[in-house]
Amino acid sequence: MEQKKNKLFVILAGIFLTNAIIAELIGIKIFSGEKTIGLDPANINIMGFVMDFNLTAGAVIWPVVFITSDLINEYFGKPGVKRISYLAAFFIAYSFLVIYMAMSLPAAQWWLDANNKDSAGNFFDMNFAFNKILGQGQRIIVASLAAFLLGQLVDVYVFQKLKKITGSKMLWLRATGSTLVSQFIDSFVVLYLAFYGTFSVSQITAIGITNYLYKFVVAIVLTPLIYGGHYIIDGYLGKAEAEKLSEESSQQSGSFF
Repeated sequence: MEQKKNKLFVILAGIFLTNAIIAELIGIKIFSGEKTIGLDPANINIMGFVMDFNLTAGAVIWPVVFITSDLINEYFGKPGVKRISYLAAFFIAYSFLVIYMAMSLPAAQWWLDANNKDSAGNFFDMNFAFNKILGQGQRIIVASLAAFLLGQLVDVYVFQKLKKITGSKMLWLRATGSTLVSQFIDSFVVLYLAFYGTFSVSQITAIGITNYLYKFVVAIVLTPLIYGGHYIIDGYLGKAEAEKLSEESSQQSGSFF
């Protein structure tokens, strides 16, 4: 049974880490949420700013991180979530370090010459494009990592507090509730740390509200998938063993830190 528990943690941690790192790397692209589903821009007036649901590409797979984090929280508690969160922060920072090292490497001339036209025959600077797409500001990276870690700590704290109140019942409340609280904090912390002084406070707040509205809806929609994950894990470990593991994780998750 111990081997099953270890295997389960490795699988969940692998899913969490992979999606967290990819989400950070593709987050530089901003896409239109409305156009994706065939709608016109929302043009919502928030605090004097007309806002659309323009989201980072990382938001597409970030829900996988939500689900995996909640499953680890349920069966491995605060120690498990802290372990994968610190690992994720380390590997994300490492990924950006490697990218910056790659950006500093002098480009081979034949690579520039062979790849300097788009499909329409227009010339462009391949090396500039590479650096522009993959290179993110240091302030944004630091803000993203800080918001990620704080959000994870808040998520596990709220999750376990709700679990002590509800016991093994009302899974939807602790899973969705903890995500809604942690992502509210994450949405605003990353924006204020990254853009305070660049954008106005009201503009940052307006952007944060539109981002959080998306995360709010996603958290609600994903609730059935949380139950599906629990069903699979309970079947893998056995109902009794799964409940025992969940109870043990709750006992190890008292404090915030």
